[in-house]
Amino acid sequence: MQKAGMIILGYFLGSILFGEIFLKSIKKKDIREAGKDGNPGTFNAFAAGGMVCGILTLLCDMGKGILPVALYLKCNGRQTGDWMLTLVMAAPVLGHAFPVYKGFKGGGKAIAVSFGSLLGFFPDLVPALIPAAFYLIFSAFRIQPHGKRSILAYACTMILSLVLVKDLVVRFGMMLISVIVISKHLPELWENFTEVFCKTKSDRKN
Repeated sequence: MQKAGMIILGYFLGSILFGEIFLKSIKKKDIREAGKDGNPGTFNAFAAGGMVCGILTLLCDMGKGILPVALYLKCNGRQTGDWMLTLVMAAPVLGHAFPVYKGFKGGGKAIAVSFGSLLGFFPDLVPALIPAAFYLIFSAFRIQPHGKRSILAYACTMILSLVLVKDLVVRFGMMLISVIVISKHLPELWENFTEVFCKTKSDRKN
């Protein structure tokens, strides 16, 4: 029962959209109107609210991922075959992506909270360093748009976790997190593809 409670806690905590809260309270702006994609996440908090809103959102979004995992491990330890931990890892990410307070719609793309969830294993930094490394690599190569970079980073995270993460529970948690993040970025990639396709088709006609 305690373990199930941690999953519920993680989901409801993940559903709190701090970017929306901070931008509205500090800058009196609606984050969904401030950003092009209407995403209530860290990027738009920085872009529309400046450094203070951005840093507060980043810390809180990461914190709501760290807290359930770290608390779960403190209470239960890291046990082999504890599949509830997989759900605890994914719960805040799922909550951020599909928040219950918004009718499971209008959530963020869950990048910061996903890193937070993986940082919950501190001092074991391997789970968090894998997606961080791919983000740095694809950013260095200037992979655009952002949605494409995120999809590639998390797809590669799933693959590399098979090699570097020996704990099956954590590995499946990383895969589940990656699937959620990728699913939130696919519409952006599709929109970008259709824009390019339509532009190319229009140029050919002209």
